[in-house]
Amino acid sequence: MDRKIKVLIVDDSALVRQVLTEMLNSAADIEVVGTAQDPFVARERIKSLKPDVLTLDVEMPRMDGVTFLRNLMRLRPMPVVMVSTLTEKGADITFQALELGAVDFVSKPKTDIAHTLDDYAEEIITKVRTAASARVQALTRSSADDRSERHSADAVLGKVSASIHFRTTDRILAIGASTGGTEAIKEVLMRLPADTPGTVITQHIPEAFSAPFAKRMNGISAMTVCEAEDGQQIVTGHAYIAPGSQHLLVERDGARYICRLNDGPPVNRHKPSVDVLFRSVAQNVGSNAISVLLTGMGDDGARGMQEMKEAGAPTIAQDEKSSVVWGMPGEAVKLGCVDSVLSLTKIPGHILQQLKG
Repeated sequence: MDRKIKVLIVDDSALVRQVLTEMLNSAADIEVVGTAQDPFVARERIKSLKPDVLTLDVEMPRMDGVTFLRNLMRLRPMPVVMVSTLTEKGADITFQALELGAVDFVSKPKTDIAHTLDDYAEEIITKVRTAASARVQALTRSSADDRSERHSADAVLGKVSASIHFRTTDRILAIGASTGGTEAIKEVLMRLPADTPGTVITQHIPEAFSAPFAKRMNGISAMTVCEAEDGQQIVTGHAYIAPGSQHLLVERDGARYICRLNDGPPVNRHKPSVDVLFRSVAQNVGSNAISVLLTGMGDDGARGMQEMKEAGAPTIAQDEKSSVVWGMPGEAVKLGCVDSVLSLTKIPGHILQQLKG
């Protein structure tokens, strides 16, 4: 964009507000137009300052970030980046915020560790830029009600029989995502049945958040969802999410497929990397796999998807309209390696069609 991205920082810590202001203002294309110590002040400053992006603290006194976000997304939807503590409680609240429409999240800056601030500044600047161009939709009461229904006990109870399926599967479903992906993955998993082939997932996510994310997905899916462990057998009715600090690969062990965790360097600046997962699936599973690339910034996964197509695996990408950021799936489309470009709601049904074929 020609003009600067206007940002409003909402955080109850004066130190955090100062650090975030200095970091964001260091970018030539970003301007912090104001700060607020709580949602009540923020509400008035949004009206007067008309920011393009909001950074919002997850846990605040007087009104928590999720309650404020719910009201904001109904009355004045705008791009929001959540600033979260790396705790289990912080993770749970952050995922609630993403369900309500927040674009992305970053951890709280560690102001006592000077050498980490440069990396953190680069991360939050990138996420604010991405948020400024993200597609944000108003939260309606009906959509909120629909989400509540999807969290009913039916899906949880339905997975009990699936937990006894320990036979080896000859099909693998591989899914990759980044920005906006935690919600997109949820929308896919909650629509797949308990007898879905073993599913491996790489989502760009901080280390402290991958286990809570897996636990949250386990609560809404008919499948059994867990954070992947090294050497773990991949079986029908189970989904395995890459830890936030290691690459997830699929290897063949005789007639079985297993998860292999790898502590190698970041690929495409990501660890875990979707390209790494997809390449391993292309090499070890080939045409018995299905590849799905969901919303995300950058191009991680596009080349891996191309390798999966070359190996004979069907390839599916989320379309631009339903993506928060059409970076990764868009790059795969540019490479010409996508068989089907579909809206998020149509992807689960298409996966099931491919599995029948």
